[in-house]
Amino acid sequence: MPSLRGRTAVVTGAGGLGYETALALAQAGAQVIVAGRNRAKGEEALAQIRQGAPQARVAFEVLDLASLASVGDFAERLLARDAAIDLLINNAGVMAPPKRQTTADGLELQFGTNYLGHFALTARLLPLLRRSGRARVVNVSSLAHRRGRLDFADLQAARAYKPFQSYSDSKLAQLLFTQELQRRSDASGWSLLSLAAHPGVATTELIANGQGAGSLMGRVMGLVEPLFSQSAAAGALPTLYAATAADVAPGGYYGPDGFSGMKGAPAPARLATTVKQPAVAARLWEVSEQLAGLRFA
Repeated sequence: MPSLRGRTAVVTGAGGLGYETALALAQAGAQVIVAGRNRAKGEEALAQIRQGAPQARVAFEVLDLASLASVGDFAERLLARDAAIDLLINNAGVMAPPKRQTTADGLELQFGTNYLGHFALTARLLPLLRRSGRARVVNVSSLAHRRGRLDFADLQAARAYKPFQSYSDSKLAQLLFTQELQRRSDASGWSLLSLAAHPGVATTELIANGQGAGSLMGRVMGLVEPLFSQSAAAGALPTLYAATAADVAPGGYYGPDGFSGMKGAPAPARLATTVKQPAVAARLWEVSEQLAGLRFA
């Protein structure tokens, strides 16, 4: 990575991929704000980052992406500092809780956390991103997006909740957002690079925090991880590539280059056909602004 001295990054999620991303950015000289809902976990992450990078400039801020009020409060605190944000890494997420749960705003938990919370966060922080003049927004998606499908008549899976389907849908929404944000930035002169990445199959706490290690998915992953997975540090590399590499393409999507994108070195990744449909992305954007009660200005 190039030196990031003088640049400020916001990373959502204090564990797993978020921690590894924040650590690498801090080691490269960036000032890093780690944002998460659990203060104790966040402070632990900061202590570990400082061990790996004694000169790191890192701070923790409370942010619950499952609450639009929390997103607004977090953004107001950063806006009050009146300092540019150069990198926004929309990383935090929840995966496949067995039973349908909802956010503080009544949205299906995965759609509301993985996608809409980050949509609202990006909108709220847009003035600080624009101030950078060369800011990058990186949405961390998943191989699972290929199974995603958006039913605009039931975006919140109120009629038929299937845990992994809703997860896939939320990751598809992130990629549609990535593409539409780049189009709107280009049209409006926001000077953003909107990008996305996925970690392949990385060993993190995502399954344990969702369906649990004892679930069918947890047991299957326990069997295949030794063969097809990589560490969280390796899984963070596509995100770091999208955030810092000089040769990224506007709207680009990056992931591991190994078999089926499960592990390997960062490289351009394959997008599902749905992601390449601007009309779908534009419709999702309009619906998202209504659900979040805000507009990109």
